Amino acid sequence: MALLLKGANVNEKLNETIKQEVEVLKQKGVIPKLGIIRVGEREEDISYERGAMKRCNMLGVEVTQFLLPEQVSENELLQVIKKINEDDSIHGVLLFRPLPKHLNEERICQAIEPKKDVDGITNGSLTGVFTGEKKGFAPCTAQACMEILDFYGIDSTGKKAIVVGRSLVVGKPVAMLLLQKNATVTICHTKTKDMEAVIKEADIVIVAAGRKEEFNQNYFRKDQVVIDVGIHVNEAGKLCGDVKFDEVEPIVDSITPVPGGVGTVTTSVLVSHVVEAAKRA
Repeated sequence: MALLLKGANVNEKLNETIKQEVEVLKQKGVIPKLGIIRVGEREEDISYERGAMKRCNMLGVEVTQFLLPEQVSENELLQVIKKINEDDSIHGVLLFRPLPKHLNEERICQAIEPKKDVDGITNGSLTGVFTGEKKGFAPCTAQACMEILDFYGIDSTGKKAIVVGRSLVVGKPVAMLLLQKNATVTICHTKTKDMEAVIKEADIVIVAAGRKEEFNQNYFRKDQVVIDVGIHVNEAGKLCGDVKFDEVEPIVDSITPVPGGVGTVTTSVLVSHVVEAAKRA
């Protein structure tokens, strides 16, 4: 039976650190603050917003909401971002996406100052991820994968790491973060030949393909660490990942559950980024 890499344990440690750092900042007269920009009333945005605000409140981080109608003009939204960029009391920005189709999402995302981009969506933040500089922040899901590995004492140094998926949200940035931890990294994607054999060579596998329960026992071997980033609803109406958990869990050394794994950690990572932005300011 594999060790379950549960996100709740990671959260507890992260939250403890965040509280300590917030207290130090408050003693210096600095109160970390997150600005949340939501356009429209998408149910999933509201749900995540509620969770983020609850976590911020619990950890001593303030929140200011900027709630805009779905038909907001691009110029109006850019003016809101400009206002946040210029407000020294707001240290981080969370912009919910996707934006309505009449808005140029790329232009709007790039308008956010990288130093306040706590969700890692700007080119400036990604530059920091690729160069290792403290410029902006890594995408929260990618960073959450690394927090899990660190918490459970899984050293990447000299290990073969496979990342399945090459998006700018998880795949490419988490590959760079693994490289910074001295792993030997390979990225797999839809054009990879004999992916089963390639994945079996890895010591650490991070699956972020966005394909429901596609990765079954044939892709894995014993002694592997598996981080499943996927989140889907299966035919039984239950949450599941990219990995077929019931088949893979008995084989590998350790694995994140879905739910209760990577997704559980992302909100705490977001808040930790806000605190770090306040420290840098």
